[in-house]
Amino acid sequence: MKRIQYACLEQTLRFMMKDDADPALAAQQIRAEVEHYKNQLDRTRTKYRILEEREEPDHSIILSIKKQYNGHDLGTYLDD
Repeated sequence: MKRIQYACLEQTLRFMMKDDADPALAAQQIRAEVEHYKNQLDRTRTKYRILEEREEPDHSIILSIKKQYNGHDLGTYLDD
């Protein structure tokens, strides 16, 4: 029998504007979506660490993150 001792996801997410969005509001809407995502992680008590967050010239935001997977223990994954 096997059991998961530690589990962690490392993801790179790209938050970008919708095709029909107003370019003047794009940066503000994208920033709001990123903040909503972070708040959702906090609300669900998902442990995470942001490795990198950067804004691209087209106002999209790249977020590299390590986060807890399915409530499993993280071991030392977030210690680096």
